[in-house]
Amino acid sequence: MDHRLIRKLRPRLLAWLRRSRSGRVLFMKRFPYKDIKRATDGFQSIMYTTSHIAAYKARFQDGGVVLIKEMRDYDQGKDAFYREVQLLGRLHHRHLLSLKGFSTGHRRLLVFDNIERGSLKEHLTDPIRTPLDWKTRLQIVIGVVAALEYLLLFNEPPMYHVSISSSSIMLDENFNAKLSDVGLQSSGENYVTVPHTSCAKDCMGQECGNIMFQLGVLILELITGQSSDDRAADLVQWIREYRFCSSIHKMLDPDLGNSYDSRELKSLLAVAKLCVRYGDKPKTSILQVLRYLHKKIESPHD
Repeated sequence: MDHRLIRKLRPRLLAWLRRSRSGRVLFMKRFPYKDIKRATDGFQSIMYTTSHIAAYKARFQDGGVVLIKEMRDYDQGKDAFYREVQLLGRLHHRHLLSLKGFSTGHRRLLVFDNIERGSLKEHLTDPIRTPLDWKTRLQIVIGVVAALEYLLLFNEPPMYHVSISSSSIMLDENFNAKLSDVGLQSSGENYVTVPHTSCAKDCMGQECGNIMFQLGVLILELITGQSSDDRAADLVQWIREYRFCSSIHKMLDPDLGNSYDSRELKSLLAVAKLCVRYGDKPKTSILQVLRYLHKKIESPHD
């Protein structure tokens, strides 16, 4: 086909793919409500909850373990929900939990991909599970950073509604991190899924400040093994202290032993401190933080 014709038709094709007509969701499977209720053991298998989401572990008859998210207090119309479903359905990245389908029966439910190894929080806090080694923790950070880079740089509009926590990060069979709480907005939240002129270019607005702060707390969780659900304020206060370096050995997760790389640890702590330093008014863009991490962690040591 003539390349000029392709360029001419591309905007129309993209517009067609983005439309939702007559309440339909294109290319997305609709799951029967009764199947989801059965797979979640009557919505008893709770993975995590927030003010606007309840996430459940579900096992369907084919044996696969997936994540079900229920949208709570979502006061938008059905068409708006369908548009959000299509928005999530277009996201494809190895460190994002892929959307498989939805249900609009008695509840508004989203069906996501495999979560065979459960959440990161389970692996950090459950004494029965094998502790995560240093290399795995590094790869989790790098995976989360890669997902953020994709969401903020390679999407139009950029996806600023991202929740980064050990509870909402899922691990696949190879311990690859998968962000599960992305994109959907709620009436009770200030997050948005549309670009803002104050943030879209340099990514230094409040939305990105929130993301940076969450990333910093997550890094502290991975280093200390402590859950941010109970100790977030303590972790942030510790990293903000002038002489925190003198107490690093006391804060390190005992499960790490001596298996960590001191240079990589120093780099991660520097990133965490930068991320939580300014709260919702960052002085450094998140893109600069991402580049620093790629350089210090992924590049060979000198």
